[in-house]
Amino acid sequence: MDILSVLKQLNAAHGPSGDEGGVRAKIEELARPYADEIITDTLGNLIVHKKGPGPWVMLTAHMDSIGFIVTHIEKEGFLRVGRLGGVSPKEAAYSAVRFKNGVRGVFAPEEKADFGKLKLDECFVDIGAGSDEEARKLVQVGDTCVYDRSIRTCGGRVMGPYLDDRLACAVLLCALERIKEPAYNLSLVFTVQEEVGLRGARTAAWWVDPDICVVVDVTDVDDTPGSEKNGTARLGGGAAIKVMDSSIICHPEVVAKLEEIAKSQSIPIQRDIMRSGGTDAGAIQNAHYGVKTGGISIPCRYIHTPAEAADLQDAKACVLLAAAFAQGPLA
Repeated sequence: MDILSVLKQLNAAHGPSGDEGGVRAKIEELARPYADEIITDTLGNLIVHKKGPGPWVMLTAHMDSIGFIVTHIEKEGFLRVGRLGGVSPKEAAYSAVRFKNGVRGVFAPEEKADFGKLKLDECFVDIGAGSDEEARKLVQVGDTCVYDRSIRTCGGRVMGPYLDDRLACAVLLCALERIKEPAYNLSLVFTVQEEVGLRGARTAAWWVDPDICVVVDVTDVDDTPGSEKNGTARLGGGAAIKVMDSSIICHPEVVAKLEEIAKSQSIPIQRDIMRSGGTDAGAIQNAHYGVKTGGISIPCRYIHTPAEAADLQDAKACVLLAAAFAQGPLA
């Protein structure tokens, strides 16, 4: 599988938190030829099992994304929305959006709003309706929408919405294709509702009950003008091995093993520390009696905006590292 092609397919199928069905179906389709078993748990996580000996290892990436949910329809036909996940009104202003049924619109601030202090309740979605009656023929309260923008490339880099975390899902699918004989019982888990509280990861960890887990997600960077140094990674620096973020201090054995594998196979790596923000790793680490948990991170600029950016060579390094980890040995 080609990582860019997979990413584009997932992006075309996507919906926000609580509406991961299209992405889940596409992932299952792409994973089916390489899996021994695929199940969907009660919350909606997709669990892809590949049989092997020894301990149980789990690799995860989340399927969901940030977005908006309709809360009110005004008499003039404009929609008021709530946030699903970490949406910034300033970063979303004047972005095209798309609903599951194909209705399109634009997220816009009120003219009187102070853009520097913009609040979500000072914004609306315009779907071209002239009245509430007309709007209700197109959408209902409770419908959700996402950024309506395609994936594009610039040199060796990819740009667009929802690299968080569709790029990581593509990484796991490409790694799965490379895993011929896993050294362990292996579960690749594509989780739901990460953006609204790491919810899917909690139930998935109890379902799989892994001995070790590696979470694949994007990470913040320190390579743009005026960086506030929230992260340590840089685009083009290779796969970022997570050390810690606000949700987890990674298990030192997992960090060391990932670094050892990368060194032995000449996979470019860097270390990932984020001062704020977290991933599914924070929830998985605390499941049952505790899980040895680490992370493989893809450096990403402009996270949670309609124009995230990542380096395809970094993503490919993550594929190699995840596949090598799954084929062991751990010791």
